Amino acid sequence: MTTFVSHFKRIFLKFTEFNFDSGLLEGIEAANYIKTTPIQEMVIPHILNGKDVMAFAQTGTGKTAAFLLPLINNVLTKKAGTGIKCMIIVPTRELAVQISQHLEGLSYFTPISSIAVYGGGDGNDFIQEKNALIKNAEFVVCTPGKMMAHIKMGYVNLEGLQYLVLDEADRMLDMGFYNDIMFIIGKLPQKRQTLLFSATMAPKIKTLAHKILRQPIEVSLSLSKPPEKIVQQAFMVYDEQKTPLIIHLLKEKQYRSVLIFCSSKLSVKNLTRDLKRKGIVAAEIHSDLEQAEREDILVGFKSGRIPVLVATDILSRGIDIDNIDLVINFDVPRDSEDYVHRIGRTARAAADGTAFTLVTLKEQRKFHFIEKLIGKDISKMSVPEHLGKQPAYSPAQKNDSAKPSSKRNFKPKGKRHQ
Repeated sequence: MTTFVSHFKRIFLKFTEFNFDSGLLEGIEAANYIKTTPIQEMVIPHILNGKDVMAFAQTGTGKTAAFLLPLINNVLTKKAGTGIKCMIIVPTRELAVQISQHLEGLSYFTPISSIAVYGGGDGNDFIQEKNALIKNAEFVVCTPGKMMAHIKMGYVNLEGLQYLVLDEADRMLDMGFYNDIMFIIGKLPQKRQTLLFSATMAPKIKTLAHKILRQPIEVSLSLSKPPEKIVQQAFMVYDEQKTPLIIHLLKEKQYRSVLIFCSSKLSVKNLTRDLKRKGIVAAEIHSDLEQAEREDILVGFKSGRIPVLVATDILSRGIDIDNIDLVINFDVPRDSEDYVHRIGRTARAAADGTAFTLVTLKEQRKFHFIEKLIGKDISKMSVPEHLGKQPAYSPAQKNDSAKPSSKRNFKPKGKRHQ
């Protein structure tokens, strides 16, 4: 296994140097791509050479084009047989749609056919997916559960599949899709090229890679620190202070676009309800909504019609929203890396951005790990006097409230849908 790290010397390759198909080059030009990003420069040559690749890179690094471009080129230049040639498995509907749109744009001047397969649609969507699969669309971008459902019905021809991509593999495992993924892989030809992309290097990812990759090239693009232009602040709070504090922050200053992350659907629903009761125009997004509802809400948020959006981590990666000037972490994220992904939604197209994190006593140690990860002490802010006294920040100290209750009901870990 060969490892490439993020501090390699950049060559600044142009896309014209890869000897891509002429139709693909037209799509690249139309997308205004000129020079490669580091992840593209590191992995494209290996994919073109038929190597399995395990790449660690966060969202916003250009990783989607890093695998789409060489795979489109390979399918165009190495025509062989009929059937689905490439399957790209992703954790969420939104990411499936985004990658599918990206694929359509890059392959616009080529005869490549593709279909996005994901849950949440109606009967017509299912029929459209079925027809495309039967007619052997060359590229399939899919979520695990929906793809597994189609395969079980017996009409999906996977005998000619040559390329498999697992994108955001760490997120898929976090959401409980391991069995679905392994079911799908069990139906694929063993002789194929497999690419695995993940934002984190968790041991479970290495274990999965060992099972499905063959002598992979390992590429590691280290986790980027949050941009300096993001103002990061934290509030030490008690649980009952969280919602009143957010209402105060939103009414104290006028923000154009605010994204609030919660770690559960229940918190999303409760917070959105409380904000609306206080006259704040807000909407919620999570997996309980139908796909059409989610798309309409995202359109409203991007256009400014919905100034405040409360969401699960479904929006922390892979969603292109460039006009957000405030991100609020209602809960400290489960994984330190997710903090970087969350606050990275702001300060993208705008000149700057702000990120607030609400930290309860039991979340202080997790928050301390975030500070260690980003190599920076985040400013600790005082809560308004009318909210009462706030807890001190002492992450090394054991708080009684952080201890699990003996009455807590533990349930077997199952699939978590966001």
